[in-house]
Amino acid sequence: MKNNFKDPEHFHSPWTFSKIVIFFFLLISLSYLLYSLRFVSHSFTDCDQNPLSSITHLSETRSFPSDEESPKPIEETNLSHIVFGIGASSKLWKQRKEYIKLWWRPSEMRGIVWLDQKVETEPGDEKLLPQLKISGDTSNFKYKNPKGHRSAIRISRIVSETLKLGMEGVRWFVMGDDDTVFIAENLVKVLQKYDHNQFYYIGSSSESHLQNMYFSYNMAYGGGGFAISYPLAVALEKIQDRCIQRYPGLYGSDDRIQACMAELGVPLTKERGFHQFDVYGNLFGLLAAHPVTPLVSLHHLDVVEPIFPNVTRVQALRRLMVAKKLDPAGLIQQSICYDKARKWTVSVSWGYAVQIFRGIFSAREMEMPARTFLNWYRRADYTAYAFNTRPVSRNVCQKPFVYYLTNAIHNKHTNETSSEYVRVEPNPKCRWKMEDPTQIERVEVHKKPDPNLWDKSPRRNCCRVLPTKKKGSLVIDVGPCGEDEIVEL
Repeated sequence: MKNNFKDPEHFHSPWTFSKIVIFFFLLISLSYLLYSLRFVSHSFTDCDQNPLSSITHLSETRSFPSDEESPKPIEETNLSHIVFGIGASSKLWKQRKEYIKLWWRPSEMRGIVWLDQKVETEPGDEKLLPQLKISGDTSNFKYKNPKGHRSAIRISRIVSETLKLGMEGVRWFVMGDDDTVFIAENLVKVLQKYDHNQFYYIGSSSESHLQNMYFSYNMAYGGGGFAISYPLAVALEKIQDRCIQRYPGLYGSDDRIQACMAELGVPLTKERGFHQFDVYGNLFGLLAAHPVTPLVSLHHLDVVEPIFPNVTRVQALRRLMVAKKLDPAGLIQQSICYDKARKWTVSVSWGYAVQIFRGIFSAREMEMPARTFLNWYRRADYTAYAFNTRPVSRNVCQKPFVYYLTNAIHNKHTNETSSEYVRVEPNPKCRWKMEDPTQIERVEVHKKPDPNLWDKSPRRNCCRVLPTKKKGSLVIDVGPCGEDEIVEL
């Protein structure tokens, strides 16, 4: 019988397989040829059309931003982006509101004074002060510190309560007390350095080492003031009431804020221009040797002596504000130079005071504050300060001749300030055989304002003693140091 089935070897013969491969390649080549002819024909058709048609079609499907819609540059932080929260007491309001009037600018600033209860307002105060509000009830919060006062809980919630008011365009919340004076222009300069969209907690420590040991070196002192960026304030508000309940034993408001910051994982960013002034007595040594940083705030003004002699505290601060208006960046900035002919050392704290010393003192010594003040803890000595200090000399010949600011003016034509400083107190007699500064009755200081001073790397301005024919006067020029200009005799 004949087998009708093909032999498998015959079915898979090389010749048959080759035919299949060749057919496959021909099919692919034919498809490619047809596709190419179609593409060419469409290209010729498109060339006959308006060449702008494709652009028109593109513009219909994809819109480009016009000049009006282009993103606006980010506005630099200014006073309108800051909201102040001021902690105040109704018992002390009548006297302490005078401090706020010194620095508050109603048409430019936003803020709330938070009181424990209503106070009587005098005619005209509404135009000179921030809005007054009563803090929320905190009676349900625990407070167990035997030495403190539970008003600390109320004050610690000021940032959260201010946030809840829903003000627009806020970048920073700045906390302070009713006896705190802010130098607003310098505060703005400090905050401009930081990204307000990030978590920032900015302030400074106490002048007392023992205070910092007792509370924390990581805590911003509320009296000296501190700033909290808006997103951090939002995060704080969400957890603060729960956080406060966890710390009933803490003393004040600022340590409660810091405890919550620790839970949020946000450290203190230190700016030395916020001054708590946990000292007693005369601030002269601190102000005459201010660190090379913008002066941002002054606190405990009811505790220390008036910063200028023979006037009230408010009158003294009002005089300081005269210089502040002319050159806030340079306010209380120290410059050191020498009168080489007479071998005197001169220290200028611009807008505040000038000192003349017999003999030559190094810049290293002059930049240390003289201990004209007392420690916050009465029994503590100079080792309990959180910074270097130098003793007030017992030698009558080394006692400085101090000249305090009496007036300051600005010359628009030369863009130069001229400030006058006069000696108020006499110096004891000295037997040294060298020229005596007693002959100098007034000091005249010339300086050009530099609003961009703190946009540069920090450096003290230089001062130069100028020749003058004015009898009983010393004339000094203060300004940026020249090339190779250093403080040396």
